[in-house]
Amino acid sequence: MTPTGWNSARPWRGIMVATALPLRDDLSVDYDAYAEHVRRLIANGCDGVVPNGSLGEYQTLTDEERARVVEVAVAAAGDGARVMPGVSAYGSAESRRWAQQAADAGCGSVLLLPPNAYRADEQAVRAHYAEVAGAGVPVVAYNNPIDTKVDLTPGLLARLHRDGTIVAVKEFSGDVRRAYELAELAPELDLLIGADDVLLELALAGATGWIAGYPNAFPAACAELYRAAVAGDLGTAVPLYKSLHPLLRWDSKTEFVQAVKLSMDIAGHHGGPVRPPRFPLTGETAAVVRAATEKAVADGYR
Repeated sequence: MTPTGWNSARPWRGIMVATALPLRDDLSVDYDAYAEHVRRLIANGCDGVVPNGSLGEYQTLTDEERARVVEVAVAAAGDGARVMPGVSAYGSAESRRWAQQAADAGCGSVLLLPPNAYRADEQAVRAHYAEVAGAGVPVVAYNNPIDTKVDLTPGLLARLHRDGTIVAVKEFSGDVRRAYELAELAPELDLLIGADDVLLELALAGATGWIAGYPNAFPAACAELYRAAVAGDLGTAVPLYKSLHPLLRWDSKTEFVQAVKLSMDIAGHHGGPVRPPRFPLTGETAAVVRAATEKAVADGYR
């Protein structure tokens, strides 16, 4: 097993797909379709799944739905260690309750944003991660300063790691230079690619995993891309990366949930509608995603 592959000791490594959540036309959760989706991802080379992340529209789910999604993911994955639920919430106590639910379900890790009810300072951030880590399941920090307005800088991440409250970070800032500073400040902290459109750059910088969006639609092709990138096989990785990049870049756009679900539907895998306040893509935006997806299908990607 390579250090960048999946293993039960560090189950947050490898390709962990931030799963889109299939919905029916009446916007209810299609749990059977979700279970099938999880099984398909793993069968096509992905290492695990991240339910209840932003792609899973967790903010729109009831507590009952959110808990059941985790349970379905664990059963479908066949090994709870392959499941990393998102446990983000407005309150630290609520995040800890979701982390405890994940632990009770047998999950191998959880994904946690910093406090996002307000622009938290370092003291609040460190207390937040300490509270959730108290549930006893390994915590992967999620750095998304674009949406949360709280930036987990390399220095702060190093301090959180020294606190013993995080084991890895999903890096979504888009600044690939941070990978090198983080490696200097916290060499034992795992760097996970957090945005699809900087996959190659962060893989070459030493990332040990990818919390991924577009494998929802093209799991086998994305798994091939990731493994070539972390192996330094640029002859395979670069052409594939260039070919898929018109889709991968949608992971960093506001409409990422709608784009991924549309691509899933076009590729023959049920994505379904989105819940308000999101609305389906229309007009030129939908046409661009559709054209890029249809080209990927025509090129034989799956």
